[in-house]
Amino acid sequence: MKPGLPIWRSLLYVPVNVEKYVDKAHTRGADCIQIDLEDSVPWAEKDRARTLVPAAAKRVRRGGADVVVRINRPLSLAARDLDASIGPDVDGIAVTKAESAGHVKVLDELASDLEQKRGLPVGHTRFLLMIETPAAYFDMPAIAMSVARAVAMNIGGEDFALEAGMEPTEETLLLPKQQMIFAARAAGLMPMGYIASVAGFGDWEKFRAMVRRSRQFGFMGASCIHPGQVVIVNEEYTPSAEEVAYARRVVEENATAEAAGRASFAIDGKMIDVPVVVRAQRLLARRAAIDARDARKKAMS
Repeated sequence: MKPGLPIWRSLLYVPVNVEKYVDKAHTRGADCIQIDLEDSVPWAEKDRARTLVPAAAKRVRRGGADVVVRINRPLSLAARDLDASIGPDVDGIAVTKAESAGHVKVLDELASDLEQKRGLPVGHTRFLLMIETPAAYFDMPAIAMSVARAVAMNIGGEDFALEAGMEPTEETLLLPKQQMIFAARAAGLMPMGYIASVAGFGDWEKFRAMVRRSRQFGFMGASCIHPGQVVIVNEEYTPSAEEVAYARRVVEENATAEAAGRASFAIDGKMIDVPVVVRAQRLLARRAAIDARDARKKAMS
């Protein structure tokens, strides 16, 4: 994985033009607030919505969350969205319908120009790359590796299913989402999302089970369209106390084995070797980063 990736277990969508959602966003506990200029904002409201971004970004980050702005396609709208969004209080841009490496590079150049003009380090604004068409699906590895500021990738399940002419179910989305995970991981990016659609959240236990299954597939965080999803997503994308205890045991017993000149050993009748040890080390590092992130959020809330 790329060094210095953010901790974004939960990204809560907030329509920038709906004041009551903006006002309470910082109280929801999300790692990241995703200010939306795209689907949740009617076309007639787009111009006004852009003017709201700087103040909204400052407000929603009061609880310690990062801020990402989801922008529009086509490029003419995306350029205006970037102009309204690039600033000290916006940590990232969700690039909707990322169609090719060339498309992402154009947005990267625009972002760099705006960062320089506004006194920000080039690369300050991270990119979350959203794959939402079959054409982009076949170009995912190149898209994932296209720009240095990219930190995450996902598949927009509803839009992708629409363009593919299929229903957005776990069965139909499994293959493309697994392929996205591989493309993201190959480029060192965080794979974001769920193994099924985010739209169904009426049954909270069913939703929790789906999030838990998604983490098993390799997802590291996901968008939330309802505040009630945030707690579940944060919990399920955080290594549990039991997982942490087992990982520590693996690391400690590996140190003992290494001192004895061995590279493998057994715990509870199961062989432990290098991949298992590395997985345990990564889990402990992620849990430590999450704990640090949660402590910062608590201090600011």
